[in-house]
Amino acid sequence: MRAAVSGCASVPGSAGTLRGAAIPKYTRPLLIPRVMPVAAGSGAGGAGLDHYEIAVRQIGQHVLPIELGLRPTTVWGYGSIHHPETFAYPSFTIEASWRRPVRVTWINDLKDPATGRFLPHLLPVDPTLHWANPAGGAQGRDRRPSFAGDSPPGPYRGPVPFVTHLHGTERVQQESDGYPEAWYLPAATDIPEGYAETGTFYDHYKRTSQLGHLWVPGAAVFEYPNDQRATTLWYHDHTLGITRLNVYAGPAGFYLLRGGPDDLPRDALPGPAPRPGDPPGARVYEIPLVIQDRSFNDDGSLFYPGSRGLSPPHDALYIPRGDVPPIWVPEFFGDVMVVNGQTWPYLEVEQRRYRFRILNGSGSRFLILKMENDLPFWQIGADGGFLPAPVERGTLLLAPAERADVIVDFSGVRAGTEIVLLNLGPDAPFPGGAGARADAATTGQVMQLRVVPATSTDASTPPHRLTLPPITRLGDEEVVRRLSLNDVSSGMQPDAGVLRTALLGTLAPPPGSRTPRPLCWDDPITENPSPGSTEVWEIYNFTVDAHPIHVHEVQFEIVDRQPFDGPPRPPDAGEEGFKDTVIALPSEITRIKMKFGRPGRFVWHCHIL
Repeated sequence: MRAAVSGCASVPGSAGTLRGAAIPKYTRPLLIPRVMPVAAGSGAGGAGLDHYEIAVRQIGQHVLPIELGLRPTTVWGYGSIHHPETFAYPSFTIEASWRRPVRVTWINDLKDPATGRFLPHLLPVDPTLHWANPAGGAQGRDRRPSFAGDSPPGPYRGPVPFVTHLHGTERVQQESDGYPEAWYLPAATDIPEGYAETGTFYDHYKRTSQLGHLWVPGAAVFEYPNDQRATTLWYHDHTLGITRLNVYAGPAGFYLLRGGPDDLPRDALPGPAPRPGDPPGARVYEIPLVIQDRSFNDDGSLFYPGSRGLSPPHDALYIPRGDVPPIWVPEFFGDVMVVNGQTWPYLEVEQRRYRFRILNGSGSRFLILKMENDLPFWQIGADGGFLPAPVERGTLLLAPAERADVIVDFSGVRAGTEIVLLNLGPDAPFPGGAGARADAATTGQVMQLRVVPATSTDASTPPHRLTLPPITRLGDEEVVRRLSLNDVSSGMQPDAGVLRTALLGTLAPPPGSRTPRPLCWDDPITENPSPGSTEVWEIYNFTVDAHPIHVHEVQFEIVDRQPFDGPPRPPDAGEEGFKDTVIALPSEITRIKMKFGRPGRFVWHCHIL
């Protein structure tokens, strides 16, 4: 396992020129992601797998209310190359079945459809980071470039590297995991001479993968075995050093795995879910929700900070004179809440039960969700599938990339009631526990639910009566590893406390030491689990805020959390099942247990992008 350099830190950015408080709320119905169509000749009964041909393209979409009179916001979205109408933000949902593999041809189509020329990034790319760096050519790709002179360089404006990761998948071959150095540029007509068109590991996997002969310029072919527990997964970009910007631009979608011994009969839960071929507005009772924060400019375009914003004398720390990246903002918090690609939508809900699959798709923001009228969430699942038993919860804490599978029962709510889904989380890095709340007028509100009379009988089982599939616990661990989360300040002015980078790492010897040893992306790999082995990882958080730690290729159990100077405590409510992302709180040890499957090169990292 390679420890990825993390973008975690504690510097919120500024908002765009279109203030969130000026945007009307609850004027448009929620968009419910539709189902991604399979490629021609694929589908049920076809060759033993489902095949998709999915590209990422630049599109225009009314993310903001139409009454503002603005043009559609330019975003990126995935879609089927055979169905142009499917390109959307968020992207259509991939429906997968247990033990039926899914093969996807992932295409980087970020180019002008009329000319074939590449499209530059929508957002400011900091070229001083350790990142994909296509301009470095074959020798300098996937490295931090060097710059001369006294002035910081401007943003990179070249073709955009891209590679897709299916978040939460297990037992996938390494070449299909979306390794950060396996990126590729679009097959554009004007790639500058000397640019690397692929990442280091794209070339390696193309040579060694069983599907490598299918890889063509601007594309890669990945396959997912789907032999894990039924659950809620999601897909998004995973390119080295630029994931935060690529995902912020829009491309992400749900991947719902159904069936097998760890699922429930469909009539036990609220449904139906969206189905292939459903017309827009079809009545459904299982609804995926991706919640994100964004900021916008007055013209409706996406806003993301273009400068670290250091004031004199600290601006002298910028590369190339110093060691601080000049554009990268370690954590950015937008002032607008977006649900399923729309700002502050509403959803009409009947007087019955609904199943919501909720994803925190934000880059930095932790969510604490609560119904305005104290209606409870019945959580039945998390990242890795169903929990051992339903859990009644008044609030839901979700870090970036975490998912919660919940049932909300509106049957006892009076028709005509309007309920706001609130966010009690902070507009700043999450320190754990109670603290400052989001702005009540903007980011403290997520969406509105409008209760209407039921149109049909609800045959689903009340959540408190559900018997969920049993969970087989992992066995005893064979190895215990001690890892660290670390903030690293500028070495030019050590007393200034200006964050230079954030690194994962290990603990320095001897055994029992609590001295962190931060490591960089290109340091030798320190975690080499054996296939089939069960390990416990102790993650020591030496930073001042919480970090969502994601481990690829596995689903794990949370063993416990322990303050540096206190006793351990068990997992929180809703964490008793399997997970792929865990909140590591500051000044605590977070212990997770996992069993490793396939051999290969995979990463673990913080999901604050």
